[in-house]
Amino acid sequence: MALTTNKMVLDFVEEMKTLANPDHVVWIDGSKEQLDTLKEEACATGELIKLDQEKLPGCYYHRSAIDDVARVEDRTYICCNQEVDAGPNNNWMAPEDAYAMAKDIFKNSMVGRTMYVIPFSMGPIGSPFAKAGVELTDSIYVVLNMDIMTRIGARVFEMLGDSNDFVRGMHSKCELDARRRYILHFPEDNAIWSMNSGYGGNVLLGKKCFALRMASYQGKNEGWLAEHMLILGIENPQGEVSYIAGAFPSACGKTNLAMLIPPELYKKKGYKVWTVGDDIAWLRVGEDGRLWAINPENGFFGVAPGTNMKSNPNAVASTMKDTIFTNVVLTKDNTVWWEGLDNNPPHGALDWKGNPWDPASGESGAHPNSRFTSPAKNCPCIASNWEDPKGVPISAIIFGGRRAKVAPLVYQSRDWQHGVFVGSIMASETTAAATGATGVLRHDPFAMLPFCGYNMADYWQHWLDIGKRLTNPPLIFNVNWFRLDDSGNFIWPGYGENFRVLEWIIRRCKGEVDARETAVGYTPRSRDIDIDEIDYYIHPGLRFNVEALRAILSVGSVYWKEILAPVKAFYAQFGDHLPQELADELTALESRLWLV
Repeated sequence: MALTTNKMVLDFVEEMKTLANPDHVVWIDGSKEQLDTLKEEACATGELIKLDQEKLPGCYYHRSAIDDVARVEDRTYICCNQEVDAGPNNNWMAPEDAYAMAKDIFKNSMVGRTMYVIPFSMGPIGSPFAKAGVELTDSIYVVLNMDIMTRIGARVFEMLGDSNDFVRGMHSKCELDARRRYILHFPEDNAIWSMNSGYGGNVLLGKKCFALRMASYQGKNEGWLAEHMLILGIENPQGEVSYIAGAFPSACGKTNLAMLIPPELYKKKGYKVWTVGDDIAWLRVGEDGRLWAINPENGFFGVAPGTNMKSNPNAVASTMKDTIFTNVVLTKDNTVWWEGLDNNPPHGALDWKGNPWDPASGESGAHPNSRFTSPAKNCPCIASNWEDPKGVPISAIIFGGRRAKVAPLVYQSRDWQHGVFVGSIMASETTAAATGATGVLRHDPFAMLPFCGYNMADYWQHWLDIGKRLTNPPLIFNVNWFRLDDSGNFIWPGYGENFRVLEWIIRRCKGEVDARETAVGYTPRSRDIDIDEIDYYIHPGLRFNVEALRAILSVGSVYWKEILAPVKAFYAQFGDHLPQELADELTALESRLWLV
């Protein structure tokens, strides 16, 4: 029975029902009774495996198809009327061609199956930030993950009322045919169609598909920002909390930073870190002229390998109940394990493909992109106000990347326009483990290159326009935890010690500390980064000290001069869409570097 009288919703469901031809249609009301029934059904069919409920209460295990384990970026399309509006970094397909192809794939795809109608909200229901969506799917795995990652159920339709402002999400596993696996975004129609996949990143349509690609387009038209950013709060000993939003490309420690635990020195003083969001932020200009942000998600969709009690104890704690694990190792006592969790790989276990696994074989037991989906409320450091409908005020925005020699540990932009420039030239150097080649520069402006739903140059212009509306803008910084010494060793200890840099950033926002002006921006004086009680050894025999700190705060103009040509080449692909302000910033940077 339908949960709404909204004609646009009913028409959408009826149209897709006629296309996919399911045997049954079930409307998801969000009740525990309904979700429990679906879990039992999924366990009966093998779609889920119930884990040891004493050790992992409410937790389940899932395996995806062996060729369906990651986002399909090469088959992810922006389907808008004009190709130029998609920009040079998105795959583009004309909407009429995309719909024709997709309808052919979706036709009768749900025969013998049930279509589940999931009403969901991105953002707390009742928040002025919140946006509604309706995802249709033939996967119970999707239903249960959407329950963790979003707010689902009948109350979403109460929020929506008779409005047409909802994203239409259509998903079917179809035949899980990798050759016909597509993720199609129709920003001008407020629609997302996903087919032939069961992997979360492709089928949980509230995640990157809605919360970034579609929402970034909505934000451009409505005057707000949808960003691939964490949100954290830093509480000082006086109980004052300052909030930071941060964008980082993959493999740059974003989730670990979002759930950071301060060094013991700071904990003793009374400092605390609170997680508001680990992945996505929606930001709006407040009546007070500040930038306010919410986390539109309701859970964490985290990479399991490498997550452990050293790298991210709060993430591990978040997975201990009501979590769905995907493509990790399944132990013989019905618990889970993955590489990097600990040094005790289980014996008698099954690998992510369901085959017997021997830790001594040299083969990974968990897939490198195996996942956990956990409720955000499980996180020990979740902020008490993380669901505040008005959001939290942002004092600072930080950008990061993996640079061996170029970027100092931290620097502040000269102003908002320069900060947009800093975000636009974000890049990381690849590691051998990731790509087979080291030092290859990959541009990822604002960590949004795969996720911006329209022309990236127009996106930069939107950021510049937002800045003109801010009377009290956040300060913008760039951080780099990955500077190497001449022997190729990391200089900065990272992990919880990154708090020391965040503390300087907050002091800068409050005007409590000075900085040195350099060609690239403002850097700390070495005396203003507290390195007391850092006991991490860079390599045997060498302790981190003030000389090492000075080294990673330095700006090597020779390295910066080397990146000018790649930045110019990157900018060139945007043609006349490139904002003149950013071209001017690049020219100004070049001039300052040659004066050094």
